[in-house]
Amino acid sequence: MTGNRNVGGGRGRPPLRLLLPGTLILVLLAIQFVPVSRTNPPAADGPVVGADVGGLLRRACYDCHSFETRWPWYSRIAPMSWLVAGHVNEGRAHLNFSRWPALDFALEDEFLRQIAAEVKSGRMPPDSYKLLHPEARLGESERNLLIRWAGGGISP
Repeated sequence: MTGNRNVGGGRGRPPLRLLLPGTLILVLLAIQFVPVSRTNPPAADGPVVGADVGGLLRRACYDCHSFETRWPWYSRIAPMSWLVAGHVNEGRAHLNFSRWPALDFALEDEFLRQIAAEVKSGRMPPDSYKLLHPEARLGESERNLLIRWAGGGISP
């Protein structure tokens, strides 16, 4: 015997270690054709706030909580596009500054209480978002400013 073993699993079949990378590349290319909705519908004005609070909200919150989302380059590449669109849709469903309830004071108060609680606890903005968006990181004084505004401690 000459030690002629068929490592590829059969005549004419390439070894599995050669098929996996090619298959992965084909799958990654194919999923690029799965549509994902990245929308920014016309936005109404958000809450009436001063420039300092408004700047913080736009910088740290509006990408996920408004119709003024700045879609990053990776939001166009699957599977990240699915994750980003899902996070934005979820954020808008919870709180959307573009649909701020200007005349529903009870709902506005509820939103403000939730904002204060989320910022105070450190859950917002989320760590996963801050990794790729360092501009969304809030310093202690910025967090306190948002908490005071949402808690009614300062005038808009």
